[in-house]
Amino acid sequence: MKNIYFPLLFIIAIFSCNDAIDTADLVLINGNIVTMDKNNSKATALAVNGDRIIAVGTDEEIRRHTDKETVIIDLKGNLAIPGLIEGHGHYMRLGHTLMHLDLRYANSWDEIVDMVAEAVDRSKPGEWILGWGWHQDKWEKTPIPSYEGLPIHNSLSEISPENPVMLSHTSGHGEYINAKGMEMAGINAETPNPAGGEIVRDRLGNAIGMLRESAAQLIDNVYNEYEQNMTPADLEEQHRRQVALAGQEALENGITSFQDMGSSFDEVALLKTMAEEGNLPVRLYMAIHDPSDLMEEKLEEFRMVGYGNNFLTNRCIGEKVLDGALGTHGGWLLEPYVDLPHTSGFNVTPVSEIERSAELAVKHDYQMAIQGIGDKATRVLLDIYEKTFSENPDQGDWRWRIEHAQVIHPSDLQRFKTLDVIAGIQGVFACSDGPWVASRLGEDRTRERGYLWRTMIDEGVRIMNGTDPPVEDIDPMASFHCSVSRVLSNGSVFAPEQKMSRFQALKSYTIDNAYAAFEEDIKGTLEVGKLADITVLSQDIMSVAEEEIPNTKVLYTILGGEVKFQNTN
Repeated sequence: MKNIYFPLLFIIAIFSCNDAIDTADLVLINGNIVTMDKNNSKATALAVNGDRIIAVGTDEEIRRHTDKETVIIDLKGNLAIPGLIEGHGHYMRLGHTLMHLDLRYANSWDEIVDMVAEAVDRSKPGEWILGWGWHQDKWEKTPIPSYEGLPIHNSLSEISPENPVMLSHTSGHGEYINAKGMEMAGINAETPNPAGGEIVRDRLGNAIGMLRESAAQLIDNVYNEYEQNMTPADLEEQHRRQVALAGQEALENGITSFQDMGSSFDEVALLKTMAEEGNLPVRLYMAIHDPSDLMEEKLEEFRMVGYGNNFLTNRCIGEKVLDGALGTHGGWLLEPYVDLPHTSGFNVTPVSEIERSAELAVKHDYQMAIQGIGDKATRVLLDIYEKTFSENPDQGDWRWRIEHAQVIHPSDLQRFKTLDVIAGIQGVFACSDGPWVASRLGEDRTRERGYLWRTMIDEGVRIMNGTDPPVEDIDPMASFHCSVSRVLSNGSVFAPEQKMSRFQALKSYTIDNAYAAFEEDIKGTLEVGKLADITVLSQDIMSVAEEEIPNTKVLYTILGGEVKFQNTN
C-alpha cells in the first residue's frame, strides 16, 4: 500500500495544480464584449491580472477568477471593445494646442479677430498670441477684404500691434501671422518664397499674412528661438504639461494608444524619461522627423520597442511631409487645382531627403510613414518604396506606410497591395473635407481618386484609421461614424460607395492600427495574454442606428488593467 499511495498523491497534486484558477485583479461582467479576434468572438466577461487579460468568456466562467480583493465592474450590458488606437496624430502638438486659442469652431474671421483681441488684453506687450484650428472653408462668409478667400492681415495687426500673433491652419500646413510677426520673421516685399512654400501676396505684391507649407518655417523659427530663451526648467515644465493634457484628452475619448507622426529626438528623450518614471498617460508609438544628418547620428541610440512596460516605442521615421494639404492648396497633384489652376500643390520635403530617410530606415530597421496627400505625392512615395524593397529583398517585414492617402490615381491603387504598403487614412476627413474637396479637384477627379476607403479595402489594401489630432478632434466616434456613413453637415452623403462596414471601421481602429505599429501580438484584440487595454462605450456602435453613433459616450477607458477614465455624468 505504501508504494501505491505515494504515486496516487503525486498524481492528485498534479491535477490540482493544473485546475488552479488564476485570481483576477479586475473583472468585467455583464457586458457585450467584442473581442475583434480572428473569429470575431463575443463574450460577456473578462478577467485581468496585472496588465494582462487572463480569461475571456461568460459571467459564470469569469466569476471563478474572483476573490474578495478583485475589483468587479458591472458593464450593465454596455459594449466593451479593444482599447482604441489613434493611428495618426501629433501628440505634443495636441498638448500644445490645448494651452492656446481654439479656433476650430469660429464661424468667421471677425470672430477670430475678437478672440485674439481678448487674448491681447490678457497679455503683456511682446508675448506671443497663439491659436490653432481655423479653416477658411468653414467660415459662414468670406472675409472683407480678402485674397483667394483668405483674410488680409490688417484687422489682426490693428488689434495686436505689439504682440506677435501666430494662428495655425487646422491642417497644420499653414500659419497666419500679423504685421508684428512678419516684422520679426523678416518678411517684406523682397522676401522670396522658400522652396516648397509660399508667402501669399495680394495683386500688388503685399504679403497678406498667410504662409503656406514650408513658408511657415519663417515664423516657426522665430517662435522656436523665443522658446529656447525660456529656462530649461520652465521649458520642461511646459512640455510635461503638454504630455499630460494630450494624454487626458486621449483617455477621455477612449484612446489607449497614440501613434505620433513626427517628433524630435529632444521630445522623445523627455518621453523616455517620463516612461522610466511611469508618468506617460497613454501608450505612445513615435515617429522621428528630424533632418537626415541628425537621424544618421541618433537613430540607433533612440530605437526603442516596448520601453517602460510597453508605454513607449520609437522605431519609425515620419511624418516627413512630401506634400502639403488640400485645404491650403498644398497637396501635390498630377494635374492643377480646379479652383487655383496656377498650382498643382507643393513638394514640401525634397524627394532626395525622403530617399535618404529610406536608406536610414533600412540601415537602422525603422519603419517609414511619410505623408502623401495628393496623387503625385503618393506615386512618388510608392516609387521610392518599391525601389527600396527591390534593392533589399532580404529585409523582411516592412509595413511601410503612406499617411493620409487622400487622392490616389487608379493605376496606383493596386501598388499598395502589391508592395504591402499600409494606407493611413482619417475617416473623419471624408466628412470635414467633403463639402469643399470637389471645388479643389473637380467632380470627376474627386469621384475617381478621392478618399477611396472602401475601394482600397476591396482591393486588399490594409488601411488604418485616426483623426490626425489636433487637426480634428481626437474623437474616434466621429471618425467611425464618417467611415460608415460619409454624411456631411448638410445631410448629403459624400461618395456613398466608399462607406466602410462597421466591422471594417472598428478593425481599422484596433487590430489594423496595432498591426501598422508591429504590435498586433500585444494589443488590438481582447484575448488571453494581451494587454488589458479596453474601451467601454455607452452604445453598441455595431448595431445602433447610424445617426446615433456620434452620441456614443466613453464610459470607461482601461489601460493595462487600470481604470484611467470613468465617465461620471
